[in-house]
Amino acid sequence: MNLTEQVEQALETIRPYLKADGGDVSVEEITSDGTVKLKLLGNCGSCPMSFMTMKSGIEQAIMKAVPQITSVVAVNMAEQDSL
Repeated sequence: MNLTEQVEQALETIRPYLKADGGDVSVEEITSDGTVKLKLLGNCGSCPMSFMTMKSGIEQAIMKAVPQITSVVAVNMAEQDSL
């Protein structure tokens, strides 16, 4: 199984929770240094709690399941990256 498939498999474990709130996430890119770039979709892209969802849910699920991943970022959450 390649890296993208491993990340997708990890995301499948939390997708039901995201979809229950009208959201989802898609993998945009996995860089050579192990950074996963995600796009938050639906309500996840506009929810005020999306930063917490990223850090507490999505990031932990991916990094636990795929040890080669060094970081997880949302490409459409730039306004909160400076926090």
